Amino acid sequence: METMYYIVHSFEGDYVYLKRTDIESDDLKLVARALLPPEIVEGSQLKYEMMSYEIIE
Repeated sequence: METMYYIVHSFEGDYVYLKRTDIESDDLKLVARALLPPEIVEGSQLKYEMMSYEIIE
């Protein structure tokens, strides 16, 4: 499976906008907050791998 990296761009209710950081893209991905680690804040860096997200530093 492919590994992708994101940064938390903003929150909108129960959803979060993520911006991909491992490729050039201005697109934002809308993800349900329930699928993300509960301790995320704007600017958190995430790794998506094996159908799950985890915070990286």
